[in-house]
Amino acid sequence: MLIKKIDGPSFVKLPDGTVLTRSDLPPKSTRRWVIRRKVTVVLAVTAGLLSLEEACEMYNLSEEEYELWQSAMLEHGRGGLRVTHLKKYRQP
Repeated sequence: MLIKKIDGPSFVKLPDGTVLTRSDLPPKSTRRWVIRRKVTVVLAVTAGLLSLEEACEMYNLSEEEYELWQSAMLEHGRGGLRVTHLKKYRQP
C-alpha cells in the first residue's frame, strides 16, 4: 500500500467554529452532487483545506463550474446550489 503525503493542512477551522477535515470531503468518485457535497467542497477551498486546482483535479470539475458553485452560494446561500432552482437564481 502506497501512502501519499498530502500538502497543506489536514484540517481547518471554519468561521462558525466547526472543524473541517480531509475525511469530511466527499469521495473522489462522487458523481451525484447534492447541495451538502457542493457546500463542503466550496468551504474546503475557501478555508484553504484544498487549493482550487486540487479540488478541480480531485472531483473532475472545471474552474468555471467551481466558481459557479461559489458565486451561487455567496449570493443565495445553500439554496443557490439546488439544481432544480437554477433558473430562479440566473441573471436574465
